[in-house]
Amino acid sequence: MTKSARNLLLLVAALIVVAAAVAAYFWQTPAHNPNALWQLISERCVPDMEEHGKPAPCSEVNESLGYVTLKDRNGILQYLLMPVDHISGIESPELLQRNTPNFFAIAWEQRQLAKAIMVQHHQQVPDSALSLAINSEYGRTQNQLHIHISCLRQDVRQQLDVLTPSLNDHWQQHELGPNDYWLRELSDQQLHDESAFIRLARELPDANDNMGHYGLALANLPNGKLVLMAIKANWFAANNASAEELQNHSCPILNTRL
Repeated sequence: MTKSARNLLLLVAALIVVAAAVAAYFWQTPAHNPNALWQLISERCVPDMEEHGKPAPCSEVNESLGYVTLKDRNGILQYLLMPVDHISGIESPELLQRNTPNFFAIAWEQRQLAKAIMVQHHQQVPDSALSLAINSEYGRTQNQLHIHISCLRQDVRQQLDVLTPSLNDHWQQHELGPNDYWLRELSDQQLHDESAFIRLARELPDANDNMGHYGLALANLPNGKLVLMAIKANWFAANNASAEELQNHSCPILNTRL
């Protein structure tokens, strides 16, 4: 075998190893139960609410508006907002139907749950410290749509504050943390007028056919507006579009902003 042929084989072998590693990163099978959240909703929270008028272990079951909230065990004040119905995640076609509840808008309203926890500790939580996040189909561990209501990372807060003057209602690409995101300014009225999922599918060119590849986040801006942040999975950058990476569930931001 010639030296050039041997080098070619080594290159092919290296590429195969890299491809396998990337595939494992994106499609690793979790050791835990990926249906745990859905089972919690369908077998405990909703039945307990209907039979006993108590949503436990959920915090709230609102069947008329189609959602439940649950205090997550991970984090000081993290809550999850989830559909009452079985909707697997951001890739689910139900999210692009106009009659589906506007889960992102509801989740932003439910940030009051997180604030209430800190009131018990005699602390106020500014909106600037809070955020929403949903991970892509490849960046999540549960097959029930869940929006994380939690603290924003300090460095991301600082980046958004600097970027605010340049943001508008057109999507712009900027680096947040370790990855590139698409950012768009949004008013509170716009958040409530149209689902963030529908807006993402309609406004970013390839999103409609690739919703499962996207993660989505929301935070507020110093000018009183909101910012919608979208990230797309990228194999070669080892990025599985986990928008939750913009959050820090330990909430060190509360120590610096209060």
